[in-house]
Amino acid sequence: MANVDEKLAVQMRNVARQIFRDALAQSSVTAAFEQHVQYEHGILRICDDLYNLDAFTRVLVVAIGKAAHTMAEAMVQQGARVAGFIASSVNPPERLAQFVYFRGGHPTPNEESVRAATAIQSVLETLDENSLVIYLLSGGGSAILERPIFGQISLDDLIATYEVLVNCGAPIAEINAIRKHLSAVKGGRLALAAYPAQQVSIMVSDVPENQLDSLASGPTMPDSTTVSQCYQIAERYAFLPKLPAAVRVVFEQKLLQETPKSDDAAFVRARWWPILSSGLAAKHAAAAAAANGFAVEIDNSCDDWDYRRAADHLLGRLRKLREGASKVCVISAGEVTVRVDGKGGVGGRNQQFALYCAEKIAGENVTILSAGTDGVDGNSQAAGAVVDGTTITRGGTEAVTRALQKFDAGSMLESLGDTVVTGPTGNNVRDLRVLLAY
Repeated sequence: MANVDEKLAVQMRNVARQIFRDALAQSSVTAAFEQHVQYEHGILRICDDLYNLDAFTRVLVVAIGKAAHTMAEAMVQQGARVAGFIASSVNPPERLAQFVYFRGGHPTPNEESVRAATAIQSVLETLDENSLVIYLLSGGGSAILERPIFGQISLDDLIATYEVLVNCGAPIAEINAIRKHLSAVKGGRLALAAYPAQQVSIMVSDVPENQLDSLASGPTMPDSTTVSQCYQIAERYAFLPKLPAAVRVVFEQKLLQETPKSDDAAFVRARWWPILSSGLAAKHAAAAAAANGFAVEIDNSCDDWDYRRAADHLLGRLRKLREGASKVCVISAGEVTVRVDGKGGVGGRNQQFALYCAEKIAGENVTILSAGTDGVDGNSQAAGAVVDGTTITRGGTEAVTRALQKFDAGSMLESLGDTVVTGPTGNNVRDLRVLLAY
């Protein structure tokens, strides 16, 4: 076991934090809109598409997710005279006058989530073929905009169901498959409500890049998941006994209804454009690490893995990379999964991942940061945490082990001053992990 250079460890914790901050700054919603969305002389350009806004009798903007206000603000700053709805879990510093706001819940829905879904869907149903809907979609939308498709499912049932799904250990795509089929607005059902209007979605993605219909549970896209897959997921993760009775009976009696697929008429006049993703954030983080003198590798292969498996894999990549250079860095974007047994404590997947890593790097000149680009990790006030070879010594082996077992990593890391706190960022392109060896 190597001897930790404590002065260098402090310096490297600061470097890891700066790499994360630089990636956040370079992956901003404003920068993405400036590159991909422009408005001039009545013409709105969205990536490769052009829309003459004056040619429509009605133009409606529907912004959903943690970045909803930031995205709507960026569009208004382009000069487009647009109005509509903003459903977000984040309070903006100042509201846009031409938008109706809803403060939906996250990570579970609240009454405003249901009110937002009801109001937005009702207005979409009034549109005709001469209307244009511009959706601004970002992560967190699954809980922020929600209405059960089955009338017997109450808000309390919905909240309990979300908690079961989030803690069952399934990857986000499988969790969202269930959400889609229980929802009146997910899995393409917003697009169905807006038909026959022309529709375009601008997406700030917090899902795997090949699973865009998982973003906010795909309210505007054809759904690639099926009813039969939902029943298989429920069996695989054995969560039916934990569901409230009103939801459990839907599965037991096979009452789920199929969501609209790619051949539905609602999607004939629909387009989807991702303008920001976790892959881009990883590239910005890698550039920041290289600027600090590190040999860098990007490894996003452990997306949706169990946090322990992901940590072991990434540490293996870091040590392999270190064989060829003295200062090395592995950047990894995406999310890991944590299956919570019993009642968890404070924290989220990033802090659980980081504290697990701390046990594996004790006594080494290694620093690891894991944090969410939305500024929120689970039920804590932190975005994530940064650990190094001194963490176990500073926290105590037994205390760290106990915190991991109780899924209370946040409390331990906060007591050590090792949490990463940004506050809500108005963005959401998944998590970033920065592993440094020096």
